[in-house]
Amino acid sequence: MVFGRGKKAKKDQAAEPGETLETADPDSADSADREAGTGREATGPFDVSEIDSTNGYVDLGALLIAPTEGLQLRLEVEEATQRVVAVTMDLDGSSLQLQAFAAPRSEGLWDEIREQIGQSVGSQGGQVEEVPGAFGTELVAKLPSGTGDGAGGYRVARFIGVDGPRWFLRGVLGGEAAINRDAAANLEALFRQIVVVRGESPMPPRDLLQLRLPKDSAPQAPQGAPDFQQPERGPEITQIG
Repeated sequence: MVFGRGKKAKKDQAAEPGETLETADPDSADSADREAGTGREATGPFDVSEIDSTNGYVDLGALLIAPTEGLQLRLEVEEATQRVVAVTMDLDGSSLQLQAFAAPRSEGLWDEIREQIGQSVGSQGGQVEEVPGAFGTELVAKLPSGTGDGAGGYRVARFIGVDGPRWFLRGVLGGEAAINRDAAANLEALFRQIVVVRGESPMPPRDLLQLRLPKDSAPQAPQGAPDFQQPERGPEITQIG
């Protein structure tokens, strides 16, 4: 199997100040959401502690993917280290790139990361717009892109982010799903079913959680398990943040 090449995501040099000094209960609002049947814990994506069993998922280390008919996965590998840094889900002509990061215990990363994505897109001559979405505030980014006949144009990507317990999950929707909400429905449903395996090891905020190939030792692949395509280089916009 041949794997595409990606770039290592940037990371902070030190943990967020005051990470362990939270005096208020950060889980109080979450508990109310759980009782009301709303919130991330009820609708996903999920932490591994919130599911009954990991059986039936495609195990990629930090991410567990629910199989579905027609789904294909591409793993992106960092050239220098040969480690897997992202997984892209291809379905119905659209794509969803996934990366999971360590996060502080008492606060999320999405607000800060949205701002940094906007700055990065702006530096490339593009523009971003914050819009409400199924997972909260999203970013719709437009970047300049030349066409085959030399004419100017742009490409669109939708950035979605979810803060979980000590992790942050980012998705980048591309293709038709970036501009058409109906076309994104199936990938959004798969995003909700993702399970994040944070692990117990201390990690600086923004460090990538470790991805890996599925275990060859598994006695039987999950029913309907997705195919692994020969990967290709992902769009540059996925390297932001």
